[in-house]
Amino acid sequence: MGISLSKGQKISLSKDGGSSLERVAVGLGWGLREVHKKGFFGFGGGIKKIEVDLDASAIVYANGGEPMDSVWWRKLQSEDGSIVHTGDDREGGGSENDPNEVINVDLKRVPAEIQSIVFVVNSYTGETFDGIPFAFCNVVDMGTDKEVARFNLNTQGGAARGFIIAKVNRSGGGWSFEAIGEQASGRQQTIQDIEAQARQYA
Repeated sequence: MGISLSKGQKISLSKDGGSSLERVAVGLGWGLREVHKKGFFGFGGGIKKIEVDLDASAIVYANGGEPMDSVWWRKLQSEDGSIVHTGDDREGGGSENDPNEVINVDLKRVPAEIQSIVFVVNSYTGETFDGIPFAFCNVVDMGTDKEVARFNLNTQGGAARGFIIAKVNRSGGGWSFEAIGEQASGRQQTIQDIEAQARQYA
């Protein structure tokens, strides 16, 4: 288990010896929506679990916050090939340790003019996060397959259809990972709906 981050916390993406990590996998995991069923005369109620189609995406920004590229379920690879989405999960569910969608980043191949990569999630079917029991983001060192950090999203409140999750940012001669966890307002069906809000954190 990696370092557990709180909203706003940042860590350096470096190895124990101080050198920068070269390739990381940023994952998003979420549970099935839990809906409370009403029974007849107090009998037959319970919790029904429903599939949820959330989409993890990455938006690439240059210095000054200009969006340069994006990676999402309709475009699984960045133009330079340094960022690759491993595929769309339309159901959710699973354990709190295994992400449903993963975006791999080859940090050493990211062009020099790129300052940050902002990771977002939105609800393709237009549903809110209400009733989703957990949602998390984690970072894994692809060289060792060990988790470096984990950030649990606070999805309570139910009104949000999207989140700006976190970002990978150039820091000194290497890279850092920062937990953001901000709700995105409005319709959040695709990456175009969330980009303007994500830009504020680039």
